[in-house]
Amino acid sequence: MELPLTMPNNNSKNETDVLVSLDIGTSKIVCLIAQTIDSHTLEVVSMGSYPSSGLKKGVVVNIDATTDAIQKSVEQAMLSFDGKIKNVYVGVAGNHIRSLNSHGIVGIKDKEVTSQDIDRVIEAAQAVAIPSDQRVLHVLPQEFVIDEQDSIREPLGMSGVRLESHVHLVTCAANAIQNIEKCVKRSGLNIDGFVLEQLASSYSVLSDDEKELGVCIVDIGGGTTDIAIFNNGSITFTGVIPIAGDQVTSDIAVALRTPTPQAEDIKQKYGCAVSDFTQDDEVIAVPGVGGRPPRDLSRRSLAEIIEPRYVELFELVKAEIERNGFESKIPAGIVLTGGTSQIEGAVELAESIFQTSVRLGNPENFTGMESILKNPIYATSLGLLGYGFDRLKQGYALEQNTTLFQRAFGWLRNNY
Repeated sequence: MELPLTMPNNNSKNETDVLVSLDIGTSKIVCLIAQTIDSHTLEVVSMGSYPSSGLKKGVVVNIDATTDAIQKSVEQAMLSFDGKIKNVYVGVAGNHIRSLNSHGIVGIKDKEVTSQDIDRVIEAAQAVAIPSDQRVLHVLPQEFVIDEQDSIREPLGMSGVRLESHVHLVTCAANAIQNIEKCVKRSGLNIDGFVLEQLASSYSVLSDDEKELGVCIVDIGGGTTDIAIFNNGSITFTGVIPIAGDQVTSDIAVALRTPTPQAEDIKQKYGCAVSDFTQDDEVIAVPGVGGRPPRDLSRRSLAEIIEPRYVELFELVKAEIERNGFESKIPAGIVLTGGTSQIEGAVELAESIFQTSVRLGNPENFTGMESILKNPIYATSLGLLGYGFDRLKQGYALEQNTTLFQRAFGWLRNNY
């Protein structure tokens, strides 16, 4: 749930029923275009994907390369879409993401909760010290309390004297957002909103039952591993670990003395996270460097290179969960998603480390291009569409700025 900011959706064909997502990842940039069929159905009509070389660990390090990759992915998506797109939802990740839980209290003016009261109490919850180089990305209400009555999800219209809110605040580095914004705008697109990537992924891979019971989503991408924990239907924790698929690829490239692109190809085709799952007689060809001839390597040896990195990653995730006291609050277990989670043996290894149920999260709740998109690689891209669709159903567009002053300033800037 976000604080609403009504904005026009300038996508055509015809403008109001088109949603566009842009997943700017470390390894690739994916653009998806979808249309609303009815109030409950979203159909993906086109996609574009292009390798990304301008980001490291989710942060832009080369604006020109990132802009070019965004343009290429959008152009590819436009090939099979007979319209124009102007606005996109953009995913945000990186080690600069910070989060905290906060609460605010206000008096209810007319003894009945109005939308203005809800706005005020959420504003009050944001009255926390945030470093000057950070900006608020999301304000996610968890629950409301009216006169000691807790666990209220929708307080609108309820009677009482005092309204209290518990929210989850997500902040990010202002310069990281500005660099992404610059790349997107250079590509000729406007931004409907920035969305935390693990929050977006939760829209496509988690069920409402899992969120209610308590679940942890672990989105393992190329540059970062993003964590989000849900309990009682609300998000209660978010975190980022700067270890992911690129580190596995780097380990393979160094150990096998092979170029990084070939190491990535070997990882995808032959990689296994548990060495016991491989056979001694399975042999793969490893390309040499600088014109050297390829050489043979057993698949078990490759798995012995990959397994320690996955063990380290899952141990870090487990430590993060335990450090924040959530190990007993996720009875629905762990859901792995993201491209790096697909490797053989990842689910089984995670189960042995977390000592709970683990499943691979494939995107759900969409139609169109299922044969391609029903893959953890596209969980964030589809989740961004789901997030935008949710805002559309509520009659809102996602806001980027969360204070009343910023909302007023944004409106003036857009209209004058």
